[in-house]
Amino acid sequence: KPAKRMWLSHSGSKGSARTVSMITISESDNWEICSSSGMKYGQFVDWEKIDPEPAKKYQQILKSGHQQLKRMGREGFWAISHTLRAKAYYHIIHNINSSNCRAVTPNRDVYYDLAKKLFGEQKVSTHQVPDYMEDGDIPRYCLNKAGMNSVKKILICLGSYFPDMSYCPILPALVSLILHFSEDEAECFYSVSRLICYKDPNKRYIDQTFLTYRASCMTFGDLANRCCRGIRKLIASSHQNLFEFYSDWIMWIFADLPFTYAIRVLDVYLLEGFKVLFRVALALLDLYKVSVSSRVADVEDFRTDMKRFVQSVARHCTVEKLLERAFQIPIATRNELNLLFNANKDALMQKGVSTHQKRQTVESVDLNSFSSSVVTETEMRVIWAWIPERFALFNPVRLFHIAEDGRDLSSLYKRVEGHEPIVLIIKTMEEEVFGAFLSTDLMERRNHDSQGLTYFGTGECFVFTLRPSMERYQRAMVNIMTRIASPQQHRDGSSSASQLANREVCQLTKTVSCTNGTPQNPSYLTLPLSAPVGNPRTAKEAKRPKEQDASNFIAGDDSQLIVGGDGGHALCLCDNLEEGNSELCDTFSSNPLCKGHFQIQSLEVWGIQNSIYLSRSFHSR
Repeated sequence: KPAKRMWLSHSGSKGSARTVSMITISESDNWEICSSSGMKYGQFVDWEKIDPEPAKKYQQILKSGHQQLKRMGREGFWAISHTLRAKAYYHIIHNINSSNCRAVTPNRDVYYDLAKKLFGEQKVSTHQVPDYMEDGDIPRYCLNKAGMNSVKKILICLGSYFPDMSYCPILPALVSLILHFSEDEAECFYSVSRLICYKDPNKRYIDQTFLTYRASCMTFGDLANRCCRGIRKLIASSHQNLFEFYSDWIMWIFADLPFTYAIRVLDVYLLEGFKVLFRVALALLDLYKVSVSSRVADVEDFRTDMKRFVQSVARHCTVEKLLERAFQIPIATRNELNLLFNANKDALMQKGVSTHQKRQTVESVDLNSFSSSVVTETEMRVIWAWIPERFALFNPVRLFHIAEDGRDLSSLYKRVEGHEPIVLIIKTMEEEVFGAFLSTDLMERRNHDSQGLTYFGTGECFVFTLRPSMERYQRAMVNIMTRIASPQQHRDGSSSASQLANREVCQLTKTVSCTNGTPQNPSYLTLPLSAPVGNPRTAKEAKRPKEQDASNFIAGDDSQLIVGGDGGHALCLCDNLEEGNSELCDTFSSNPLCKGHFQIQSLEVWGIQNSIYLSRSFHSR
């Protein structure tokens, strides 16, 4: 690890009591580095004669298109030989689409000039750790002393050439890995620079600011919420910080994975970009969930425990099985992931995180003073762990309480309209507690000129139970920006009415329709993030759900409020807020949230702090 030094002002006098990390470059190690230090046989050997089989494979690589290379990378085609992998990396990186890179990508000569300027002819020189690094730690993997010295030099040169790169904790590991397969320092510098310069947002490689890094962490959290059900509830129930737990996700890959695993991930990452990292981290989290479920009581810190698990992942899974598991996860398109990433970035900016600042503290939600007549603090932590990450940044605000605002649906509408999203929580006379997360402003019910009720909302809606058991029900899609449901088959809303008609309340005899026309807004987002429970799919079998499948999310008028309308209502409330009904619902693949018909003991609606501002921001695009 680098030494810690007291910061000195330019005049040489002591400045403020701030310590910075320093890196020492020792040129005395350079005799170990030759122009072919990354090659197995060196520059004087015809490797095709020594290794004819890898040589044939390399010719196949040169003749293959991008899709073929993706398949080869996933299958470990060039993993049989260090030299073959080095040549494959060179071919892949040098063929990254130049039109998606910045105007000028530094070449080998740029590195030589930078190195001469920064290190000169000195045998030993000391430099401050680049600002973009989290700390001075550099994964060694299989590098020798000379290799570690070269990594330090490359990292310092990258910091000098890319001054706007203010936060990039994965770069030390990435440089270290690529140097294993580079001809020399200049080639490694060039290769990493190509990845840094790549500008296509739908296939990005490296986050370069704290803002984008945190937005990626939140995006991973949203994916984990869908694909690894149960882990969020587990961590939230222990009162540990979910936001901080997910902030480590990319370091599981670029700091904690053993070398043989990390390079197999690198094989596909260079071809497929950031999306692969999401897949691998989700697979690791899924494995961890199985491992930790039997020893939850013994885990004091989930972040540390997860780090140790990844470091020893070989005990639980081979690298081939890990990648197979990763690519069996039905995940969104790059374009859809980018929409989610941008929504999370907007929320962080509204939280005060700026583009230009470096490391910043993101204030976590404070539930210590939380008070409710329906749910406990722990139960509210679980709900907040279930909702999308960009909303979970903000504190809950109570908008409606039946004891204070009365048993009247019109009063509920009046109190909650203009707020998006909201959480509806109900306690029955039988002490059952359940509810719904509604992603769209209930004012939307007024915006459609059609006879009868009109469904609206997005796939981020879900329903849940808290007592007697905790469970969240949500279909495997999420329409982040879209307020209007996609075209649906008409459904008669009399199913719930059949159980309540004799009581002459909640007469659901009106026809429930949906708006006509498929949304053409480019922000429309459908994410098939997980296969239905009980019907696991392989990567080849994974199919994206059709737009018309189960998207009747919310409907309401002065006489009723309905959540879920496919196959049955997940929740139906009457105008007097005295009673309601819950049944099997295909919209969320949900069981009845209670015993069926229920009498309401208490009801609360919670909003998100700054939710009006959030709503306007996300839907003004």
